Amino acid sequence: QVQVVESGGGLVQAGGSLRLSCAVSGRTSGINSLGWFRQAPGKEREFVGAITWGGGRTTYANFVKDRFSMSRDNAKSSVTLQMNSLKPEDTAVYYCAIRTGLLVNTEARYYAYWGQGTQVTVSS
Repeated sequence: QVQVVESGGGLVQAGGSLRLSCAVSGRTSGINSLGWFRQAPGKEREFVGAITWGGGRTTYANFVKDRFSMSRDNAKSSVTLQMNSLKPEDTAVYYCAIRTGLLVNTEARYYAYWGQGTQVTVSS
């Protein structure tokens, strides 16, 4: 089993920044990648980005490129999502999730372990 816990959400004004963290524990040896997803009220969960657990290679959704970035700390088994130039449309619950299968995937159904999510609210 793998446990995932997000932290760092909050309220920020448009143009501001937030840093989310995802702490991973348990059987981390089988992890292939960690993904960030978000879900706004009334909308489907959408892919934000992912990072490979071993090599640290990142993939981002087009709508967050050049604004969001991910980094990992293997010693602490954690991943950080740095979000800059936030917009009101970035308001959502942000989740991190673990994929054990090969290759990075942008679809939520391919991620086996999920955190409870952390709320990010961007005011205009």
